[in-house]
Amino acid sequence: MARGADSRGDAIERTISLEQGEKRYSLNEEVAVLLVRPRGWHLQERHVEVDGKHVSAGLFDFGVYLHRNAERLRERGSGPYFYLPKLENHLEVRLWNDVFCFAQDRLGIPRGTIKATVLIETILAAFEMEEILYELREHSAGLNAGRWDYIFSVIKKFRGRPEFVLPDRVQVTMTVPFMRAYTELLVRTCHKRGAHAIGGMAAFIPNRRDPEVTEFALARVRDDKARESADGFDGTWVAHPDLVPVAMAEFDAVLGDRPHQLERLREDVTSRAADLLNVAATPGEITETGVRANVSVGIRYIAAWLQGVGAAAIDNLMEDAATAEISRSQIWQWLYHGRVERADVERIIGEVMAELPDERVYREAREVFEKVALHEVFVDFLTLTAYAQLIRDEG
Repeated sequence: MARGADSRGDAIERTISLEQGEKRYSLNEEVAVLLVRPRGWHLQERHVEVDGKHVSAGLFDFGVYLHRNAERLRERGSGPYFYLPKLENHLEVRLWNDVFCFAQDRLGIPRGTIKATVLIETILAAFEMEEILYELREHSAGLNAGRWDYIFSVIKKFRGRPEFVLPDRVQVTMTVPFMRAYTELLVRTCHKRGAHAIGGMAAFIPNRRDPEVTEFALARVRDDKARESADGFDGTWVAHPDLVPVAMAEFDAVLGDRPHQLERLREDVTSRAADLLNVAATPGEITETGVRANVSVGIRYIAAWLQGVGAAAIDNLMEDAATAEISRSQIWQWLYHGRVERADVERIIGEVMAELPDERVYREAREVFEKVALHEVFVDFLTLTAYAQLIRDEG
C-alpha cells in the first residue's frame, strides 16, 4: 500500500518510471489526468488499525491520497479526482459525499474541489443512477459503465435463480439485451442531468509479436468503441495504450470538435426494470471449453494477484479482478444449477494445473479458486479470500 501511495505521488511529480530488464518506461510530456480508485466499502486495510480495529480500505486510500496530494494537484491546475467502485445504492454515495465535504473543510479547500465518477458496476446501482448523481451533486463528474463487474453482480445477486444462468463468458457481449438496456439507460440518465457518461473497457489487447492477434484485437475494440460513441457516450476506457488511437478515432468520427455529447438526451431509450433483468434472453450455451477457460483464467489471474499484479494479460485479454470474478462465479452458478458436473470441473482443474509451473503461488491460487468456485456457500468477493492468503504469506 505504501508503494502505491508513493507511486501516485511520483505520477503527480512526473517522476514515476519502471525498469524491466533492458526496458525503461517513463511519462511523456503530455499525460492523462490522474484518477484514483479507492477500494470498496467491503474491504478493510489490514495493516492499519484505529482503536484496535482495522480501518476501512476505501477511506484509508482516499485519506492518504487527498492529504498528501490535494495542494500540489491544485497548484498544477488539476485536482483530486476519484473513481468510486462497487457501490450498490445512493446511501453509500451519500456517505462518500459526506466524506468529501468533511475532508475539504478539514483541509481548508473549497467544496467541489474533489470530483468523482461513480462506476455503475452492480445491478442494484443500475436502478438508482439518478439518485446517485443527485447525492454527489457538486462533486459529480458522471457515471461509468463498469461492464465486467456488472456481469459479475448479475450472476452474484441472482445466482440461485435458473433464469439468470448465463452461457460461456465469451458469449456475454455488450450487445446482449440486458447489457444494452443497462448502457443505454446510463447514457440517457447522465445526459438528462448534464453529467458525462463514460463507456467500459474492452478486454482485447494487441500482441506486438503476433500481427494476427493484434489485428483481431483492433477490430473488436473498433467495433466496441463505434457502438459506444454512436450510443452517446462521452468517453471510454481501453485496456492497453496501443488501443488509444483506435478508440479516439471512433469517438472523433462522431464528436468532431465537440468535447462531449451531452446534448444527445437519448429520449428514444425506453429501458425499464424488466429490460435490465432480461438475462434469459442472452443467447449461447455452456460448453466444456467455457468451463476450461473459466478455470484457467481464474487460477492464473489469482496467481498474478497474489504476486501484486492487478491486471494481467492472459490469452490476449486483459484480465482483472472483475473478469476473474465472472469466471469463478460462473463455475459456482453452473454447479449449483446442475449445468456442469463437479467431477468434470475437478478434472479440468487438475488438467489446467498440470499445464502450469509447479510453483507455490499456483498451488495457493488453486486453493483460493476452489474456495470461491466450488464451496457450497458463495463467497461475495474472491479478493477477500485472496487477501487473507496474502496476509498469511506475509506472516
